[in-house]
Amino acid sequence: MPREPYYVQSLERGLAVIRAFDAQHRELTLSDVARACGLTRAAARRFLLTLTDLGYTRTDGRLFSLAPRVLELGYSYLSSLSLPEVAEPHLEHLVAQVRESSSMSVLDGDDIVYVARVPTSRIMRVAINVGTRFPAYATSMGRVLLAALPIDELEAYLTRAKLEPLTDRTLTSAAALRAELDRVRAQGYAIVDQELEEGLRALAAPIRDRNGRAAGAVNVSVHAARATVDDIRERLLPPLLAATAAIEADLRIASPGA
Repeated sequence: MPREPYYVQSLERGLAVIRAFDAQHRELTLSDVARACGLTRAAARRFLLTLTDLGYTRTDGRLFSLAPRVLELGYSYLSSLSLPEVAEPHLEHLVAQVRESSSMSVLDGDDIVYVARVPTSRIMRVAINVGTRFPAYATSMGRVLLAALPIDELEAYLTRAKLEPLTDRTLTSAAALRAELDRVRAQGYAIVDQELEEGLRALAAPIRDRNGRAAGAVNVSVHAARATVDDIRERLLPPLLAATAAIEADLRIASPGA
């Protein structure tokens, strides 16, 4: 597909080099980066040495790794978004109250991205941190955010999304997901029962801005052995809704012109 005249391929490649590093690949050789990014060794070397000169990567001469300065690339977004900062004390209070982990996410494309998290214990195989992404269709927070989309945006999502079975319980039919989102929209919350990962149940509700738009979502996640779906609805839903209401109230104060 031809690129637009403004497209700067070197910028794309430089960002790809940064994204080559992750939790499983904290240190990479020049050859590792070249393979991961589809670059020649010479090109990978130029990008890595430039990033090192700028302070975004560091090297011992053989292995390269990300430097703390790379956090600046995401800080501008997080610092301009008052939502996580406003929400965090309420998430902490919610976790202390229900003794289960709680997180906040926003919708980014077809995924949710975690922007705040207060854990109690690790109940998933993958570690969840700020910046973790999951497909929206299989998560409680994703479903409340999808349910809040304008109809045309939701239909476009349902047309393009690949609804893959992450467990035996995952909804993989667009029609079934549409019906579930209708229910979520009507009741104001979503419960996902072991669709993202076996043994994990989660409850989520939206955070709405002063214009009624869903700016984010908050969840409470629990191991299936500790709570049935009815338990979640009876025990966890009231404190979750109280927390989201408190966040919305503080958000209106923090962003009076929003």
